[in-house]
Amino acid sequence: MNRLSIFHSPLRALLSAGLVLVASASWAGELSPAQLAQLKQKLTQNLPDFPPIDSAQTTPMPGLIELRSGNNIIYTDPKGEFVIQGNLLETKTQRNLTEERMDEINQIDFASLPLKDAVVWKNGNGKRRMVIFADPNCGYCKRLEKDLQQVKDVTVYTFVVAILGDDSKVKANNIWCLKDRTQAWRDWMLTGAEPAKAFGMCATPTQRNNALAQKLRVNGTPSMFFEDGTRLPSAAPVNVIEQRLTKAAAKVGSAS
Repeated sequence: MNRLSIFHSPLRALLSAGLVLVASASWAGELSPAQLAQLKQKLTQNLPDFPPIDSAQTTPMPGLIELRSGNNIIYTDPKGEFVIQGNLLETKTQRNLTEERMDEINQIDFASLPLKDAVVWKNGNGKRRMVIFADPNCGYCKRLEKDLQQVKDVTVYTFVVAILGDDSKVKANNIWCLKDRTQAWRDWMLTGAEPAKAFGMCATPTQRNNALAQKLRVNGTPSMFFEDGTRLPSAAPVNVIEQRLTKAAAKVGSAS
């Protein structure tokens, strides 16, 4: 028997992706400004193209430092001589500490999102809510739209953005200005039916949506957000989306 076969499938997936294993411990805190400056100097000295570091803190693994760069996490040693990209897994509980930190770093206030600027549709009772940033010419977005038809009891708010060129902007504006923008969006994304040209001028939220995406550091489409403020920065299987919806609904429900 292969040694890895004794682990559950989530752990096998993490191991195949590359990770650092640690025993149960606690986070110690951020580095001092002097320590951070010294670390930045060493890393950029050896790696001129190293991404900008926003913050750094120790981890439960002795000698391992977490570096935060935008929405990303990278690990290094206190002297900046080694760099690790991967997941930090606590062996005692099998918690993915990197994933938990990513959720914390990327947390948003779902209630503050301007949902009036989104195309809306729902399945079932629509009690669970999620937001998607999608470009009308994004192939992964079209695949996600089709996959989401399998998800029950969900309301989907889509902020249509135009990041793939002028045609994306034309389609986004035409879809928004049609009488039934939801149907026009779904017709295009699900069946490829070109949106009709809207008659007359119409104020659209495309520019605001693009600005919102930039503010939230949405670096590609599709990008998903859930009611608990967590995000999925790319397309994901239906079972993963279902898990995130369930987790977010439970968290929001307990908070209220």
